[in-house]
Amino acid sequence: MLLAAIIFIITYAIIISERFNKAAIALLGAAMMIFTGILSQEKAVENIDFNTIGLLIGMMIIVAITQKTGVFQFLAIKSVKLVKGDPWWILVMLAIITALFSAMLDNVTTVILIVPITLLITDELKIPPYPFLFMQIFAANIGGSATLIGDPPNIMIGSAAGLTFMDFIINVAPVIPIVFLATIIPIKFIFGKQMIVEERLKQGLMRFDENEAIRDVSLLKKSMLIMGLVILGFIFQQQIHLEPATIAMSGAVVLLLLSGESLPELFKEVEWSSIFFFVGLFIMVAGIKETGLITLMAERVMSITGGDMIKTAFAITWMSAIASSFMDNIPFVATMIPMIQDIGSITGSHELIKPLWWALSLGACLGGNGTIIGASANVIVAGFMERSGNKISFLEYMKLAIPLMLLSIVISWIYLYLRYFVG
Repeated sequence: MLLAAIIFIITYAIIISERFNKAAIALLGAAMMIFTGILSQEKAVENIDFNTIGLLIGMMIIVAITQKTGVFQFLAIKSVKLVKGDPWWILVMLAIITALFSAMLDNVTTVILIVPITLLITDELKIPPYPFLFMQIFAANIGGSATLIGDPPNIMIGSAAGLTFMDFIINVAPVIPIVFLATIIPIKFIFGKQMIVEERLKQGLMRFDENEAIRDVSLLKKSMLIMGLVILGFIFQQQIHLEPATIAMSGAVVLLLLSGESLPELFKEVEWSSIFFFVGLFIMVAGIKETGLITLMAERVMSITGGDMIKTAFAITWMSAIASSFMDNIPFVATMIPMIQDIGSITGSHELIKPLWWALSLGACLGGNGTIIGASANVIVAGFMERSGNKISFLEYMKLAIPLMLLSIVISWIYLYLRYFVG
């Protein structure tokens, strides 16, 4: 148990330091679990969650093909023209698009698509991009927390707990619009004075032609059809008795055949670094679980809370939020999942612990907004900013982000308490 804990903590620390490729470090930690005899190779492979891996790869392929049509750029330009080039309403529209795309695709892909467009727009209007990108970070993580496929932590939670797309829509999504509004209203007061531009600059934006963004109408129709069918598959997952990975991979293969895209070229668009990061994490977590360390942690949590589900949910919500602010929420959630499963075994009821899954989801996904390194989407936006000559300061971001993140967690906890623990 001690050896497994040492390997896990050292690996975790190196990942957080961001000095080395996190996928390589996670795989090295996984290899150490096997080399030291904590896990056999067979046991390690058994503990890789291929449902999560398959879902991620399937959605990455679908999005990679769809983005070639230019539909995302079309929607962004169309939204800008709908609000007549007004900077504040552009910020609102881009934030809404970011939240919706994050819920239906995933938040990392969404910011990769939306941020370059945002930088082009702010450059045209000659205003600082920071308020727009700050809000898009929040919108990506808020929107992503609403669905099974929106944020990697939710994919992991859904797969481990057997939760469906509709489970997330019914149990998590209702609070998301409230959190979104509670975030964007303060942004108006904080950045509103930076949203004044000359009329001639607005008119420059109005000359953009959104139709020029569409590069392949035939592929667009095929992509929309397959994406619609895949989302319908997620919605009716229980009725058709298929796992999300099967639905996503089937959609990806059909779209691949319909589009005629080159498979080797398309595979370059898949974030293999993220995929192998997950593989390493699953094996490392299996190592500390195999030694009984996670069961011990679960027993300690139950001892502190006295087995009270309200106190346990409160602890998980806030612990997830704070931890996910200062480290990538993916490895944190990977560690928490087996602990909650063990709490279910201790209580003897997996139905009783369902609110704990929603507490983990909301805490980890929304907590990721707290710092610029809290979630993968944040890091990607910061990278775009730096390349454009507008570096985001860690402290400057945190000074505003932490209060807004804490507000979102307070709202989430009130929602969880009223919905699952009152009456």
